[in-house]
Amino acid sequence: MDRVILHSDINACYASVEQLYDPSLAGKAMAVGGDVEKRHGIILAKSQEAKALGVKTGMAIWEARRLCPQLIVVPPHFERYVYFSRRVQAIYADYTDRREPFGLDESWLDITGSVRAGEGERCAGEIRERVKRELGLTVSIGVSWNKIFAKLGSDYKKPDAVTVISRANWREIVWPLPVSELLFVGRATARRLADMGVRSIGDMARLPREVMLRAFGKNGGALHDFANGLDETPVLRESERPEVKSVGNGTTTPRDMRSRADALPVVVSLCESVGAGLRRIRARPRALTLELRDAGELSWISRRVMFSRATDCCRELIEAALALLDGCHSWPAPLRSLAVRAEMLCFEPDEQLDCFTDYRRLDAERRLDGAIDRLRERYGLGAVLRGAVFADPSMALPPAQEE
Repeated sequence: MDRVILHSDINACYASVEQLYDPSLAGKAMAVGGDVEKRHGIILAKSQEAKALGVKTGMAIWEARRLCPQLIVVPPHFERYVYFSRRVQAIYADYTDRREPFGLDESWLDITGSVRAGEGERCAGEIRERVKRELGLTVSIGVSWNKIFAKLGSDYKKPDAVTVISRANWREIVWPLPVSELLFVGRATARRLADMGVRSIGDMARLPREVMLRAFGKNGGALHDFANGLDETPVLRESERPEVKSVGNGTTTPRDMRSRADALPVVVSLCESVGAGLRRIRARPRALTLELRDAGELSWISRRVMFSRATDCCRELIEAALALLDGCHSWPAPLRSLAVRAEMLCFEPDEQLDCFTDYRRLDAERRLDGAIDRLRERYGLGAVLRGAVFADPSMALPPAQEE
């Protein structure tokens, strides 16, 4: 018996949530975008009205406004998007425990054998109506026997729609689509396929599998299988998902960093964001990587430090990042971007005590970090800020904003 897989996608998620908070934006060409003055000037999400006028996600805001002069751009509020994502997941949970998120706004659901779910198309329609009625958002849902085609189904017809890709109709629906619509076909792969004369999913499906293997290795074989409806990838329960391997955060600053003083508030806010992310998943890293991007050739360099013991303490993360900065960069060569990444994570580690660490102080710092996390979660990301941030607040990234 075939599986019954749904892929649900919240339509224009960020933009739709902003319209809930400001109803005057409804029905208008609007987008959620970064701050141009802080050099974050790209479109993060757009309304259906803006999409119809050619505005695309990832487009520079100036370019979007050239296409759509009346475009309204609002700043992002990630805490709102996380809240609504969790509310939508709670609805999905009424139908199955096999729910695999794909970002904040998308999720696969395996409803095979679910008593409440029943038949796939009917279940998808019920979920669509509940999300609209209970949350004021719309979703597009694809229904199929595998994850790849369910994803294609949710993209096939938007907004607020259900598309069934079955054993009977999949060639008529899937094969005419551009090859770039297939999951895991990126821009570079699509260009190489075009050079081979492959422009549709059907073109790739009809190629001998050996051709795809020679051109792209094992990934080419997987893509060929997907194009032919051969996908047995399971929808994972939360307990089955791969462990997080790193927690990181990075930013491009509103102006170049020309001194350690310029970089200090950036490093502090990034490390606080990373620390909060580590505590949220109850992990401690054994290594920290600092990545720097120069303002001239825009090239990246990275350096890593190993901790003597795994730690999620913000003070220790900040000290390690600053030591890396001092050791690998000579001022006044300007920097454009900074990123901090905690790696080699340990989950609920047993801590080996030593006689050189002040554990009373360390415990107090950890409890303080936890209290600050709770205050920020309740009252906003700017509720508590370290003194270093006040040296130049415009350079500091609010903790967790870009996580």
